[in-house]
Amino acid sequence: MPLINLVFALIVVGVILWMINRFIPMASSIKTILNIVVVVAVGVWVLQVTGLWGPISSYRVSR
Repeated sequence: MPLINLVFALIVVGVILWMINRFIPMASSIKTILNIVVVVAVGVWVLQVTGLWGPISSYRVSR
């Protein structure tokens, strides 16, 4: 994935998260949980795209 596409995707996710936080009324605890989930998901995605972390599907949770 070219770097410009990665930056564009991060900007889009950031703007969407900002719009949700700014314009959708919710309890602050729910917004905090939403922000943490989105940041972790985007972080894992960026690590996968850049090749610093292998595919999540290769890890097994159970035996």
